[in-house]
Amino acid sequence: MKKIIILIILLFSLNAFAFQIGEKLTFKIKYGMITAGEATLEINETVYHDSIECYYIKSLAKTNSFFDKIYKVRDKIESIWDKKKLVSYRFEKNLREGSYRQRRIHLYYPEQNLSYYLNYARRQKKFKEKKMEIPENTQDILSAFYWFRNQDLKVGDRFTINVTADGFNYPADVIVHRKEKIKTIFGKIDCFVVEPILEGEAIFKQTAKIYIWLTADEYKIPVKLQSKIIFGSFKAILKDAENVPYKKK
Repeated sequence: MKKIIILIILLFSLNAFAFQIGEKLTFKIKYGMITAGEATLEINETVYHDSIECYYIKSLAKTNSFFDKIYKVRDKIESIWDKKKLVSYRFEKNLREGSYRQRRIHLYYPEQNLSYYLNYARRQKKFKEKKMEIPENTQDILSAFYWFRNQDLKVGDRFTINVTADGFNYPADVIVHRKEKIKTIFGKIDCFVVEPILEGEAIFKQTAKIYIWLTADEYKIPVKLQSKIIFGSFKAILKDAENVPYKKK
């Protein structure tokens, strides 16, 4: 469950921009035929980092009351992203998954190609710090989603995004395979079908192919994600969208 949520966040991962302040996307997460929970992505305000105007991006993920009894998830992930330079300044992840707890922070200094990674150690009740070099145009796992949406896509394209997560740098490739018309909350719409490919260890070892459907227009709204795994399949289906150019039907 948590791997799929992280991937949704990573790859549903701005010119005229492809979104606006107040955009909120809500996804229904399904395991096989069973609804397991929901995840949201939103840009609901402008914030300032050292007087620099930035986007505040937030993602929440939670299981429903049924799955809470099996494996309860309450995750919150936040990003501060420069509106003009499209670089991240701060990324924070707070995870509550079953008995597991995690709090991790990346502080970015893109002009120096540096990041400080802070990992909260629960037993010691303090943060462990790691200084690391980062490539140019590095994104966090939330800003990567919005960066990708702002690219001009065509069938056959392949993009590489430098992503920093959990104290490491990872190249993530995204392939645009084809166009396909599918049923969505907005009606039947042409979509790009894209596939993320994570190199090396990445955020987790990729053991199954994952496909994402984005509206084939300037907005590239993610409407569906699908992945088959050993014990079934996961889907994320857009069930609600606020402050987008389409009306729900």
